[in-house]
Amino acid sequence: MAAPITRAVGAAALALTLVVTPLTAQGARAGDGVRFSVFSGGISPIGFAIEFFRNTHALEIGVGTWSFDELAISTVYKKYIGGDTARPFAGAGLWVTTVSPPEERRGYAVVLRAPIGLDWSFIENHSIGTALNLNRGLWVRRSNPEDDSPLNGRIVPLPELYYRYTP
Repeated sequence: MAAPITRAVGAAALALTLVVTPLTAQGARAGDGVRFSVFSGGISPIGFAIEFFRNTHALEIGVGTWSFDELAISTVYKKYIGGDTARPFAGAGLWVTTVSPPEERRGYAVVLRAPIGLDWSFIENHSIGTALNLNRGLWVRRSNPEDDSPLNGRIVPLPELYYRYTP
């Protein structure tokens, strides 16, 4: 069961990447580019991301961890609105996480992610920002094989702060 879901998520992420790759991160000026970032919150307490952008559209790929026993990967498509220095944004994407406890099977979760935030380019090539990520679980395989409780379906808000650099 996990293999078809994993393949489907991988295929969707690859398709989104191929479709959006020409979009190369949005900075203080319009155009194409890439930004590198470090973040806290959202998919993990600490993580790194790369954002490819074209004018007001961007694709962000983030990787983080909660406790080094698991891995969290997120792909989000974003739309920046207005302004040059302070730009609100909204987006949607997927967050996939996996955990491998020492004595149980590997657990997986697929989460729908919708960030809403504000990006501020305070100096050329440097930005800081904040986002409120609205998350809803889509699928889970718990590490305890006897735990078959269903997802509760609620939306979980997770805040995020980040710093981005445009080379």
